[in-house]
Amino acid sequence: MVKDLVCGMDVDEKTVKHKTAYQGQTYYFCAPGCKIAFEKNPKKYINDSSKNSCCCGHC
Repeated sequence: MVKDLVCGMDVDEKTVKHKTAYQGQTYYFCAPGCKIAFEKNPKKYINDSSKNSCCCGHC
């Protein structure tokens, strides 16, 4: 399991449907909304140690 950097939800990287690559690293998301938010501003989520409130309705 890995953390969705946008909402903090645990996701299984083996079965997750929403993922993206950024600077050679793969990031995994619980829902399309989290993936879109990350892709708009990846540095915000990579550098943020606290998780944002739920944006996707899955957490």
